[in-house]
Amino acid sequence: MNEIIDDTPAAISPSLEFALRLARAQATLVRRLDQVLGGYHGISFGDFMLLHYLNRAPGGRLRRVDLAERQGLTASGVTRTLLPLEKIGLVERQQDPRDARVAYAAITDTGRELLNNAVVVAEQISKDLLRNCPTAHFDELSTALGLIAGMNATNS
Repeated sequence: MNEIIDDTPAAISPSLEFALRLARAQATLVRRLDQVLGGYHGISFGDFMLLHYLNRAPGGRLRRVDLAERQGLTASGVTRTLLPLEKIGLVERQQDPRDARVAYAAITDTGRELLNNAVVVAEQISKDLLRNCPTAHFDELSTALGLIAGMNATNS
């Protein structure tokens, strides 16, 4: 007996469609930024984001747990990311003078200089990738993405 198979794609909700497109856009963005930042500056987009968050933090430093939260990584994931950056002098470890249990990751002057140069490249790639998106939508889209990521003014 032959069974009839319905191969019509299942309808999906607008929220799932958005999530799928967001994931594909994120993968495209990261791949492109990894290629260009790696070629020009020897860092990945993940390294760039880490330096960006440190640079924006008060005193250029964050506790590793706060850095992990901003990057959506585990504390051990941040530690693995920081090690090569420490070895090449872009970040350094700092102990809290009042609490020896607390360690900070801090951007160095070398890291800040590299970040400032890398921002130029990242800006150009971002503009290129978003060239077909009306700039009038950026604020609204940024707000929506921030809500998804649980971001606010203190952790952006």
